[in-house]
Amino acid sequence: MGWMAWTLPSALFFITIACMLAAMTIFEVLRPCVERKGFLPIRTTRGDRLFIGLLGSAYIHLFFIGGTELAIWYPFGISIVWLITVLRWG
Repeated sequence: MGWMAWTLPSALFFITIACMLAAMTIFEVLRPCVERKGFLPIRTTRGDRLFIGLLGSAYIHLFFIGGTELAIWYPFGISIVWLITVLRWG
């Protein structure tokens, strides 16, 4: 993996995403999901909400990186809250 010039933060990011996907797969096998309607305007499954939450987190980070000089920890905290909110009530 040396050809990719991994840094610790980028490696942790992708390891975290892989662990989330593995956990979602195991959870889906143990407790199959049914579509439901939360505050999002569409009916979603757990996987849909995870994807929407991760996509929203990416946009939050892009906004902060491109539009502010704040430390990356601020959008990280906002993204965690956003992801938990979408997974729980989306």
